[in-house]
Amino acid sequence: MSKKLVITEKPSVAKELAKVLGTNQKTKTYFEGDQYVITWAFGHLLSLQLPEDIKKEWQQWRLEDLPIIPKHIGLKPLPKTGGQLKAISHLAHRQDISGAVIATDSGREGEAVARYILEWIKFDKPVERLWISSQTTKAIKEGSANLKPAKQFDNLYASALARGHADWLIGLNVTRALTTKYEDNLSAGRVQTPTLAFVNETAQQISRFKPEKYYTIQLKVGQEQATLQMAKPQGLKDRAQAETLVAKLKQAQGKVVSVKTSQKSQAAPLPYDLTELQQVANAMYGLSAKKTLSLIQSLYEIHKVVSYPRTDSKYLSTDIEGTLKERLSALVKFDPRAKQYLGQGAKVKQPAVFNDRKVTDHYALIPTEEPVRAEKLSTDELRMYRLIVERFMGLFADQYVTAVTKATVQFGDHTFTFKQTKVVQQGWHADSKETPTTSVDWQEGAVVPADFSIKEQLTSAPKPLTEGTLLGKMEHYGLGTPATRAEIIEKLVRSELLERRGHSLAVTPKGQQLLKLVNKTLVSPELTGKWENSLEAIARGQENQKAFITEIEAATKTLVSEIKKSETEYHDFAITNKKCPECDHPLKERNTRDGKVYVCTNCHYRRRKDPKVSNHRCPQCHKKMVIIEGQAGAYFRCLNDGTTEKMLDKKDCKKKISKHEERRLIQKVNQEEEPAESPLAAALRKAMEK
Repeated sequence: MSKKLVITEKPSVAKELAKVLGTNQKTKTYFEGDQYVITWAFGHLLSLQLPEDIKKEWQQWRLEDLPIIPKHIGLKPLPKTGGQLKAISHLAHRQDISGAVIATDSGREGEAVARYILEWIKFDKPVERLWISSQTTKAIKEGSANLKPAKQFDNLYASALARGHADWLIGLNVTRALTTKYEDNLSAGRVQTPTLAFVNETAQQISRFKPEKYYTIQLKVGQEQATLQMAKPQGLKDRAQAETLVAKLKQAQGKVVSVKTSQKSQAAPLPYDLTELQQVANAMYGLSAKKTLSLIQSLYEIHKVVSYPRTDSKYLSTDIEGTLKERLSALVKFDPRAKQYLGQGAKVKQPAVFNDRKVTDHYALIPTEEPVRAEKLSTDELRMYRLIVERFMGLFADQYVTAVTKATVQFGDHTFTFKQTKVVQQGWHADSKETPTTSVDWQEGAVVPADFSIKEQLTSAPKPLTEGTLLGKMEHYGLGTPATRAEIIEKLVRSELLERRGHSLAVTPKGQQLLKLVNKTLVSPELTGKWENSLEAIARGQENQKAFITEIEAATKTLVSEIKKSETEYHDFAITNKKCPECDHPLKERNTRDGKVYVCTNCHYRRRKDPKVSNHRCPQCHKKMVIIEGQAGAYFRCLNDGTTEKMLDKKDCKKKISKHEERRLIQKVNQEEEPAESPLAAALRKAMEK
C-alpha cells in the first residue's frame, strides 16, 4: 500500500499531525501509519553555500576578491542536523512512498524549508501542500482532506529564493568589504542597515533638540478651560507678547457664537496582525518583538488556541465567517461576553472585517475553536491570549457612541472652543469613563466673562524609539516582513550595533560609525522598501525572479565599489587600554551571552571582564592577583602593574571556586587584610606546592 511522506518544520508539529491522522508507529526520526509517514526538520536543515563552499580561495576575506557574485549558489547541509536529513532522504526513496506533502509553516520561509529538502534529496514524485492557518484537530483534518498541488506555491518559493540570494549577495559582500577594509567585525545588510538608521536618526533629532519656551492663553468658564486658537500653536514666543494679547482680549466682549451637539460612533479596532500585537505588547508589558512572537508561536503551535501568528493582515477572508460561532463557543468559560454574544446569534457587527482582497497568505490573529486551558499558560502567554481575545470580542460588540458638544466662544476675532463628551453607548469600549467635566449649560448668544490666564510651556523633544515604534517604522517603509522583523532587531543587538536602554533602543558608537562607513543608498529605507515590494510581487507572480536578482547583483557591485573608494576613517571604540597577557596587544571589549568579555586584537586570547580574584599576591606591589585563562593555560596577573605569573594548567583551573566565594573575594580585592584561606586559595597552594 502506497503512502505519502509528510514533511513538517518541527518535531512537535509532526507529533500533532501524527496524532490527528492516526499515524501512531513512532521511531527516532519519523511516525508511520497506513497512509502517511510523517517526518520533520529542525527549522532549516540546509542553508545556502558560503563563498568558501563554492570556491576555496574565497575562504580568506580579501578586499580584492570582492564583489563575490557566483553564477550559482547551491545548498549545503547544516552540520548538526545532517542525520535527520539523511533519514528523510532514506524515507523519500522507499518504494512505498508515492509522493510528498509539504506541511511546514504556511509562509515564505516555511516553503523554503521543505523545498530545500526536496531539492537536496532529488525528490521526483508528486508533491502536495498542506496549507492551514491553525494547528487544531479540525484545521488539520480539513486541510489534509483538501491538499493543494505544490505547483500553486511555486511563486512563493521563487520569492523565498530571491530573498535568500539578495541577502547573501548584499549582506555578505558589504559585510566582508567593511570588515576587511576597516579591520573590525562590521555587519551590514539590505534590511538591518536602514533599520539601524531609523534609531540613529531619532537619536540625532533628540541630541540636536533645544527646548523653547512658548505661551498659551487659557479662558476659564466654570470648571472648564479652553486654549486660544492660533495659526501656529507655539506662536507666542515671549510673555510680553502674550500679556499684550490678553489686554486686547479683555477689551472685547466674549460671546458664545455657536453650540453644536453631534453623535460620534466608533467601531471596535480590527483584530491584530503580528506587528501591531508586538507593538502593543512592547508598550504594555515591555516585551521584545522576538519574545512576543515566541509567545504567540507557543499559543499557536503548542496550545493550539490562536491562528497562524506571522500574519500581516487585520482582516478575515469570507470563508472564515462560518467558523466564528464555533470559535466564540470555545471562549464561553474564558470570557463571559462570549455567552452573551452567542445568545444574540453570534452576529458580527463589524462586517468590514471580511475582505478577501486584504488577506494575503493568512488572515488576522484570532482565537481558534479550541477551548483554552488558562492554567496551562504562562503569565505572558495568558497576556497575549487576552489581547487577541479582546480584539476578537470587538467583532460582536456594539459601537462606542458619544455625544460631543462644541461651544465656540469669540472675543473679537479670537476664538476659544470648549468641548464636552458624554457617553451614549459604551458598546465595545466598556472601560471608558468619559463624562462631561462640568455641567456648564452652554447657550448661544450668552455673554462670557473675561477670565484669562497665561500658561508657560516648553516644546517637547522627540521620544527615543522603542521596539514597538521601530516596528511601526519598519512596517511603514516595507522593511522586512512580520516573520523577520523581530530577528532583524535581535541581530543588530547581537552585532553590537544596537543596544537596549530600559524600554528604549540606542545605537552604539560602533553602530554610529558603521552608518558613516556604509553606502548612503543602503542606509536609506527607500531602496530596501522597493526590493521588499519586488519580493511580494514575485510571490504573487507579478514580477520575474531572475530580473530581480540581476538588479541585486548590479547594486552589489556598486555598493562594494563605493566602500573600496571611500576615504572615511574608522575608530574602534571597543579597544581598551588593557594589554593581552599573552602577546601584549590591546584588548577589545565585547558583549556576549555571558556578559562583557575582553578579546585580544591579535591572538585568540579571551577572558571575562570581571576576572576571578585569587589570594595570590603580586611579588612587586603585593596586591592580590586575578586568575586569567588563556590559550596556553591559566595565569596570575596583577591589574596594578601588569606582572604575570604562570599558574596551573587550564583543566585544573576550572575547579576553582563557587560563585558566592568569588563575589566575596572580589569585594575584598582592594582590602589590605588577608582573608581566611578560601577553597580557591587552598587549591592554588596545593597545586603550586607540587
